[in-house]
This record gives sequence, structure tokens and C-alpha cells, in this order.
Amino acid sequence: MTVQEIKNRFRIIGNAVSLDRAIDIARQVAATDLSVLITGESGTGKEVFPQIIHQLSPRKHNQYIAVNCGAIPEGTIDSELFGHEKGSFTGAHDARKGYFEVANGGTIFLDEVAELPLTTQVRLLRVLETGEFIRVGSSKVMKTNVRIVAATNINMLQLIEKGRFREDLYYRLNTVPLHIPPLRERKEDIPLLFRKFATDFADKYKMPPIKLTHDGEDLLLNYYWKGNVRQLKNVTEQISVIEKNREINANILRPYLPDGTSVSVPALFRPEQSADNNEFTERELLYKVLFEMRKDMVDLKRTVLSLLENEGQNLSRKMPSTPQIIHKLHQDIDKSEDGQIQIHPVNNTARTINPNIGIDVEEALSLEEREKQYILKALEKHQGNRRAASKELGISERTMYRKIKDYNLE
Repeated sequence: MTVQEIKNRFRIIGNAVSLDRAIDIARQVAATDLSVLITGESGTGKEVFPQIIHQLSPRKHNQYIAVNCGAIPEGTIDSELFGHEKGSFTGAHDARKGYFEVANGGTIFLDEVAELPLTTQVRLLRVLETGEFIRVGSSKVMKTNVRIVAATNINMLQLIEKGRFREDLYYRLNTVPLHIPPLRERKEDIPLLFRKFATDFADKYKMPPIKLTHDGEDLLLNYYWKGNVRQLKNVTEQISVIEKNREINANILRPYLPDGTSVSVPALFRPEQSADNNEFTERELLYKVLFEMRKDMVDLKRTVLSLLENEGQNLSRKMPSTPQIIHKLHQDIDKSEDGQIQIHPVNNTARTINPNIGIDVEEALSLEEREKQYILKALEKHQGNRRAASKELGISERTMYRKIKDYNLE
């Protein structure tokens, strides 16, 4: 089966090279029993690829079970996956088969696999290595022949460093890595997806389909799409239902986008790229620009102050016609032992400039303090729930954990 035939069968829209590459990998690996780890941001459509792998494999006539690991409470997930015996815990009135027993000969898709508790990870590793598992409350070893496909939107290597995910399990799951590109990396597909969704919702709600003007399409192409294809679909549905004008320009479209703007004016936070690259988040880029501007100002200050320090009286004599400027620039300068320059302006306030960094430290600290306060308020609002707080701030959980550690907010 060709890539295009797979797109038609599974209703995948897009012609981006990165998308075609992901489909081709899924097609090639389907005939094997190798474990596959699917990575990609939330909303990119990761859930379609395990179905492709299963349906194109020799296991297609057996069970396919999708499990959201993040939606099952920690106390019951072992029972869900591996089953339990009668009386093994409160409420276990009967023996129950787990997913690994039910799906014997088939495929299990473990979505949000990074959310698995460490104890469950040990059990899963044993299944991957030996095909053996034990029901909760039993001592009898059982066998299963299950193909495992897992997915996550979290950087697993960072979880391993923090001790929250087993390294040996990661490499067992990641036998074949499969990355799904975010929507902003396949911009050529955005108009295609919009037209497809617009047509679908027109049929669903019995109304004419909406169409984009050129400026409306440009806005979609330049928008960040933090929620990826899922977000684009939701926006298209909202506009289809609410707007009477079926021709959608940028002014009509803009209020339906969370920031109301394109990526050039970022929200409070942007999701981080993979930790394997050196790209900045947009907030970090904004800080970088501000710090560079501040550096230029500080360099200018240092030049003027050096002139005042070295020529002092001479400078004042050379500029008799501008006493106001001399008065404004006049500052008492002290050099401390650590090489920092202490500036004491006329109004008696003081700031410290670190010549090695070239940044006004007080300003830098105020930015960091403000970010720290945003995080504290979000954590307080959600009673310490880091996942909810990170969602409100628009950052990933791993970024939230890193910021908590950086600011010592444990």
C-alpha cells in the first residue's frame, strides 16, 4: 500500500514531506513486531498512527486496544493493564482480565505513556522483555503476545534524568521512533485542512461552507497553532457555526485565535521545542531581545561614564553652553573589588551593572521575579496541581518542573 493510499484510507490530509515520512515509517514497521514510540505535540494526530500500524500488520484481525495512561488513576492502572484476582483489593468482587490478556495476539496503544507510575513501568518492561505478566493479587505467571505502540508529547530523556521514567523501558519502547510534525512545520497543509474541516462542518450543520480570503489565509499560515490540527479544527467549527458571512477575512478570523494575533506577538509562554535542539522559546527570545537592548544602553552608559571619570572637569569646561546635560550625566563613580561599577545617580537610587554580562541586573531580576510570581499564582490557584498550572500558563509540564526547580519553589 502506498503512502497516498494510506492517506485516503485513514483520512489523513496533507502533503508535507515530514508527514509523508512519518506515514512511510509506520507502513514499513507495520509488518514487524517491533515496539514503536510516537512523539509529537498534543493535537498533531498521534492516535491515527497506531491504527495504521495495526491495520497493516498481520495482527489486524485480532484486538486493538487504546489505553490513555494519563486518564487511569495510579491505584488501578495495574489492574486495568494486567488484570486482578478476586479479593485482591477492596472492590475486587470478581477476577478480571487485563488489557494485556484480552489483546493477546493483537496490539495495545499506550497513549501518554510518560504518565505511567514507576511500579507499572517495571511490570511493562517485563512484558516487553519476556511476554510475561502477573495479575494483581496472583502469583501465577501468565504469557501474552502483544505488540506495543506508545505515544507521548513529553521529552522522555528529561523524565529519565529526573528519575521519573526508566531508561531501560524507554529504549525498549523506542525501538522504532516515529515523530509527528507540529502544524506550524507543515504550513502548506493548513489551507487544505481548513477547507476539509469547513466542508465537513457545512455538511454536518446544513449550511454553506466558509471560505478564506487571502489575508485570512495569511493569518492562519503565520499563526503559532499551539494546539495543532485539533485547534485548527475547533476554530473552523466555531467560525462555521457563528459567522453569518461565509467569506472569512483576517479581521473576522483574528478574534477566534487565542492571542488574536500571529506568532510575532507571543503569549505569556510558548511550548518548548525538543530538548535536543538549541531553539529558544518565544518568551526566551523576547527576553534575549530586551537584554540585548539593555546591553547596548549599558555599553553607552559605560562609555559616557568613562569619559566623565577620566576627563571630569575638562569635559565640563568643553561644554559650557550645556550645563543641564552635564548635571544630568554627572554621577559619582566607585569601583568595587569585584570589578562591578556602582552608579549613584543624582536621585540617590543605585543600580549594579555587571561588566562581564552587560545587563542591568536589577532589570533582569525584575523580569525573573515577575515570571516567578506568575508561576506562584498559577500554582496557588490550582492548589499545587502542576499539570493544571502549566496548562493555564501555556507551558509544558517539563518546563513547569524546571522552573519550579530553578526558582526553588518545591
